[in-house]
Amino acid sequence: MTQTASRHLTIVGAGLAGALLATLLARRGWDIDVFERRGDPRVEGYAGGRSINLALAERGLNALRIAGIADAVLDQAVMMRGRMVHFADGSQQLQRYGRDDSEVIWSVSRGELNITLLDAAETAGAKLHFDRRLETVDFDASVATFLGDGAHAHRFQALIGADGAGSTLRREMNRATPLGERIDPLGHGYKELEIPPAADGGFRMEPNALHIWPRGRYMCIALPNDERTFTVTLFLPSRDDGKPGDPSFETVLTGEDARALFARDFADALPLIPDLVEDFETHPTGTLSTLSLERWSLGDKAVLLGDAAHAMVPFHGQGMNCAFEDCVALAEHLQGHRDRGDAFAAFASERLPNARAIQQMALENYLEMRERVDDADFLLQRALERALAERHPERFVPRYAMVTFSCMPYATAFERGQVQRELLVEATRGRTSLEGIDWAWLDAEVARRLPLLAAQA
Repeated sequence: MTQTASRHLTIVGAGLAGALLATLLARRGWDIDVFERRGDPRVEGYAGGRSINLALAERGLNALRIAGIADAVLDQAVMMRGRMVHFADGSQQLQRYGRDDSEVIWSVSRGELNITLLDAAETAGAKLHFDRRLETVDFDASVATFLGDGAHAHRFQALIGADGAGSTLRREMNRATPLGERIDPLGHGYKELEIPPAADGGFRMEPNALHIWPRGRYMCIALPNDERTFTVTLFLPSRDDGKPGDPSFETVLTGEDARALFARDFADALPLIPDLVEDFETHPTGTLSTLSLERWSLGDKAVLLGDAAHAMVPFHGQGMNCAFEDCVALAEHLQGHRDRGDAFAAFASERLPNARAIQQMALENYLEMRERVDDADFLLQRALERALAERHPERFVPRYAMVTFSCMPYATAFERGQVQRELLVEATRGRTSLEGIDWAWLDAEVARRLPLLAAQA
């Protein structure tokens, strides 16, 4: 079979992106094999790595609609209207993500979603191979060796790497041709805890919100689950920098240390986490990094997507959504190009700048979440942002909305967001309220600096 005629592809990794891509391609008539190093979670239970709850937004929903499984996923999801900010004085404030309940995000379980996607891939006709860990790739011979009950040689037409941030396929591609890999550690880690259901079986806090306890250089968040629990994630600096009162994973070492930290800084959360000490001591400390590559593909032999190509920190809730958008784009390019190498190159050319944009926005959102959501200047700028969005809906859309509630290219959202932020800072400088704003000047500046969205598109 010639390259242009081949309709067989091998996907490495049956996690979220791999399973979705297998569904999209199999439904388009491709012959798909998927190899996964873990066992089948539908048989053995989900045994994933990171379990930070996932925030499903419009980009991800769009991909799931194309795959025909959006409704099945939403049936297991919990709606989040906005951030419920828990201030240091014990007060709370809901900061909506969008205008109303038409603009929300959804908390989903990684394990449940993965199982739904695997079922969809198998139904679409993809062949799933579990307990098969990629070991080596001979690109010249087009043979990949997988381990599991011995070594298994698999002859491939092309490999697609959906095997996560620690991608073995990326390692093998790097050996063949350097990809320009760069890993930037955040310098902060995380520890997961859990809030169980209340005695009556209900939620112990407002369920339709992402809860956040911002404390400057560190924070705690909690996302709801459909089992009426909350997954709590504590984010701390990895190392002690000597700043008095600032905790780190070098100073908070035991469960009792964690209890003392919560009693001091997250007092209203402490009674909700009865197993805090045990959870802290038994759950691993996760690390956070940004992975970037100069190249995602190796001719017509291999291409990477999702975390294997552009792992990011989780603070914009877009890692999964971006990966799902990758899947849709790659499926479309494979359909639109007769030459597989051209399809891989076009896919990478389209997605790489957008991945870099959301990686940068995710880093910025960490600073916003832990330092600014309880800041008076930030809250004033948010108020002005809402006012301008109402006055100029065709030009001024909050960056969060562009990223979360649309499929606008990330790079475009990033560029427009920078302009909008400059306007907000200029207009609110030295003010404590919106009284006295020069609306005539501001309206003119919006018209001058921000092209009409329809014209931009």
